[in-house]
Amino acid sequence: MYRQKQRLIRTAAVALIPLAAACGSEQADSGKADSGSGSVGVERPVTGVRWNIDRVTTKDRTQPVEGEAHLTFDAKKGKVGGRLGCNHVNATATVRDGHITLGRPSTTRMMCDASLMDTERALLTLFNGALSYRVDQDALTLTSENGTSARAVVAK
Repeated sequence: MYRQKQRLIRTAAVALIPLAAACGSEQADSGKADSGSGSVGVERPVTGVRWNIDRVTTKDRTQPVEGEAHLTFDAKKGKVGGRLGCNHVNATATVRDGHITLGRPSTTRMMCDASLMDTERALLTLFNGALSYRVDQDALTLTSENGTSARAVVAK
């Protein structure tokens, strides 16, 4: 009986070794278009990346962003900075667990074309409150408690 148990344990161990090795053999995405099956994609961080905003949705109305709108979150400084189409913006920012808390925005005060100012007003509604965020490869979606959302992509 004792020998049968030992033989069974050895057989199970020999069968499980290749399975254990296969579980640990996945590699991170190399950034190539065809990285092959078995590769694991790497989620891009929210901080330290320049996010170019390409559209904003307010009250069920989606509009393309006019001008050069972008945000960069700095975790070490606890800040966000960027441009909202016309003016530059800065605010405090805490990024944690799928949420971002933005402080009251500080902006420059230039006047621009009406379409740029519309974009800016829509984007300003994201500030001074909590946002949820989702990163999907090279796209970031920010959604405020009031329902405003913005989509941004990684700057190339």
